Formats: sequence, C-alpha cells, structure tokens
Amino acid sequence: MTDISQTKETARKVAYGVRKTVHGHGLDEAANRNLLGHVALFPKAGIISAYMPIRTEVSPIAAMTILHGQGKRVCVPVIEGPAQPLLFQEWTPDCQMVDGPFGAAVPAGGAFLQPDLLITPLLAFDRKCYRLGYGGGFYDRSFEQLGKVKPVIGIGFAYSAQEIRKVPCDQHDHRLDAIVTEVGVLKR
Repeated sequence: MTDISQTKETARKVAYGVRKTVHGHGLDEAANRNLLGHVALFPKAGIISAYMPIRTEVSPIAAMTILHGQGKRVCVPVIEGPAQPLLFQEWTPDCQMVDGPFGAAVPAGGAFLQPDLLITPLLAFDRKCYRLGYGGGFYDRSFEQLGKVKPVIGIGFAYSAQEIRKVPCDQHDHRLDAIVTEVGVLKR
C-alpha cells in the first residue's frame, strides 16, 4: 500500500466516524434546501444524477423528488463492475428499485442517461472542493469519462461536520465544483 493510499484509508475511518455522529440529527432537510438552491443556478442542466443513500450518507431523495417534479430527468449511479466508470440510470419517485452493489438501490429498469450535473456522496471534503470517497474510484473515472463528451458539473453533498483541513489527493482525484451542506454552499 502506498503512503497516499494509507493516508486515505486512515482518513476514511475517521471521516466515517464523524459522519456517523451527525447523521440522523435532522440536518437533511436544510441540506436539501441548499442543494435545490444551488442546482437552480444551472437551469440548462436537464439531466441530474444524484444517489440512493447508504449507511449514514445525507439523503438527496427529497431534492431528487422536487427536481423530477420540475421536469428534470433524474438518474442514479449503477456500478457496472470493478474499475469501471459508473452508468447512470433514470430514476423517478415511483420507479421500482432493486438491490445493487454495495447496498445502494438501483432502478429495476429505465434508460441510461448522460448527466449534465452529478451530485455525489462523500466521506470528507475540504475547502478546495476535493472529496474523499470510499476508495473505489468510481466517481473519479466517471467524471473523466463524462468530461470527454461534455462539461459536467460536480457537486458534493455532505454534512458540514465532514469538512477536513485537507483531503489527501493524487493525480486521479477529481475536484468538484461545489460542496453543499446544511449550512450552505462551498464553491471552488
């Protein structure tokens, strides 16, 4: 294991513990309001990817439901396999969901879309809008692949307590455009 890999793994353990302490304390509603306000700044983003929350992730489902009601096409990530970029399958509030990899629900059917804006979960973030994920590299590969087709806006969605001084990064880590929490929006 390289030094950066070990540093990231240690940071993940600490960050997961911090997120666990704030999850379930009524912060998701304010976070979703802030998320909707920030996404509204990108009216041309007609296809928006969010995620089905797992473990102690802040839930974007309230915002996803409102965005769908506003006529946006909403999709969620689907893991195709190890070391692959994510696929993004259309989601609606009433679509049938099935268990996907890592415990995240995915739509049972529906079109695969090319999102204009990605809302990502994370374990930790810093003031430069770097995110610390779970270590699979799925979002980093996805941002790279999607960016070859068209510009894609990346927004991290988290609790403010998940901020750390500096996310350990290497050359493959994608820098987000913003981080949205229950207390506001951090832009790079």
